Amino acid sequence: MRYCINCCIHLLPNDLHRQCFRCQRPDHNNQKCPVCKGENQIPLYSDSRQMKWLAVLEVRTDHCESCNGVFCLRKGKLCSLMFGLIIMTLVMVSYILTGAKHGLLLIPSPFHYGAFASNPSLMDNESLNDMKDHYQPSKMNISYVKDYPSIKLIIDTIASKIEFITRQRPDLEELRKQEPHMFSVIPNKFLPNSKNPCWYEEYRGNSTTDPYATNSYALYSRRFRILFDYLRKVFWNHLYHYKDKHYRLRCLPHFYIIGQPKCGTTDLYDRLRLHPEVRFSASKEPHWWTRKRFGIIRLRDGFHDRYPVEDYLDLFDIAAHQIQSVLQSEAVREHGKMNNIIIGEASASTMWDNNAWIFFYDNSTEGEPPFLIQDFIHALHPNAKLIIMLRDPVERLYSDYLYFASANKSAEDFHEKVADSLQLFGSCVLDSSLRACVYNNTLNNAMPVRLQVGLYVVYLLDWLTVFNKDQILVLRLEDHASNMRYTMHKVFHFLDLGPLSEKQEALITKSPASNTRRPEDRSLGPMLPTTKAILRDFYRPFNTKLAQVLFDDAFLWKRT
Repeated sequence: MRYCINCCIHLLPNDLHRQCFRCQRPDHNNQKCPVCKGENQIPLYSDSRQMKWLAVLEVRTDHCESCNGVFCLRKGKLCSLMFGLIIMTLVMVSYILTGAKHGLLLIPSPFHYGAFASNPSLMDNESLNDMKDHYQPSKMNISYVKDYPSIKLIIDTIASKIEFITRQRPDLEELRKQEPHMFSVIPNKFLPNSKNPCWYEEYRGNSTTDPYATNSYALYSRRFRILFDYLRKVFWNHLYHYKDKHYRLRCLPHFYIIGQPKCGTTDLYDRLRLHPEVRFSASKEPHWWTRKRFGIIRLRDGFHDRYPVEDYLDLFDIAAHQIQSVLQSEAVREHGKMNNIIIGEASASTMWDNNAWIFFYDNSTEGEPPFLIQDFIHALHPNAKLIIMLRDPVERLYSDYLYFASANKSAEDFHEKVADSLQLFGSCVLDSSLRACVYNNTLNNAMPVRLQVGLYVVYLLDWLTVFNKDQILVLRLEDHASNMRYTMHKVFHFLDLGPLSEKQEALITKSPASNTRRPEDRSLGPMLPTTKAILRDFYRPFNTKLAQVLFDDAFLWKRT
């Protein structure tokens, strides 16, 4: 059937289109059509035949008038469509230009890769036995080439925004105002005849009083409940009696292993506690300074009641009992000898985790925390010693991912999470300082992998604003793995520990490595070489600054 398109268009403004149906009648022709007037018009074909591509925008059918229906073009709809397309184009062009300007164009996802060779012996962050293993080059899909420029653009943007600005150190009075109870419990001076910071505190309870009844650590951990059951039984045996009063010995740590996670801190802790002059807290990682004193029990559970400083001090009671035995010995009391037993604490979050500050401290400057953990540790114990164990931040991040990821772990998934995290971090540094982004709780929780933990120099510089350089020992896991005896001797010398017999030293240095990679994670193999290249680019300027601060090019990690 053949219709006159101009006639239909001309009659389209009539919403009922009743007059348009005459075009469908068999007797209609171009000569009788009042619009066509015999001219050669564009025909419209129907009945399953091909139509001209601009002939119709909207087709309407009226079964009452014709079984074949009616096809009509509405000029208004065409104009609206064209206008919408123009607006959409302008918006997209604006977005692309803006994204290119800031280096934040969206990265294609998911990433597609081919097969890669795996080596289950690749070292975990804590694995010391597999330090020298290397993996074979991976065979990767060429689609990576499309991803790398976009990610590299983000990394270059981050690098251009890096500024290492010295933070302003708060004064002591400001710290006291923030934590008055803490400063009321811990004295300004410690016992002169003890190498470890200890003091006597009056105990006002009686024999029926439970000194650990309110300890928050026991409320959430069966292991701590067992510990405190033991301490209750021996508590009264270790009280010091003087002028009808009872005193208990309280102690703070002499040294802290402050970081970093997945860098061999567990292995260092396990070896160091074998030294006869070293004691540790009841738990390797109390996380009191970073989390428990703010009421954070598990990061995913939000806030609970804050753990008071007394709960933290309770964790050192077993060590305090041993120190007290030395202090009451004849050698110390009558011959003026010192107690040489020292206490350590090894929470690997202490160096970097200041995420809770935003919920408790006011007066932040440009999103930066006004107070950091080290401010309070230094105010309470200015002579504390700090040990930091680091490793190649690229390998640390992959080990961190394998340890904490719960499902669907793979090298490809790790790559996607790295890309997403870089994009989030890049967005932050466009508008905020480097320190503000590193300590940004919202950002750190949003990033799929903990990129910020590997920015070692940012944290180290902040610790150096309150502690002297000779109070901080920085080690590399790579050196610890290749020459453990040398590393442990550096630690012994730093802590001024006494000499060891050959048997004692062999026990410390030759025991198996602690906290190695789990077998199920070993089967996943190494990260993709492309991911490694991306992370190398990201961490390079931070490693360069770290090597400058420590005067040691080994912290560039060029050979790992």
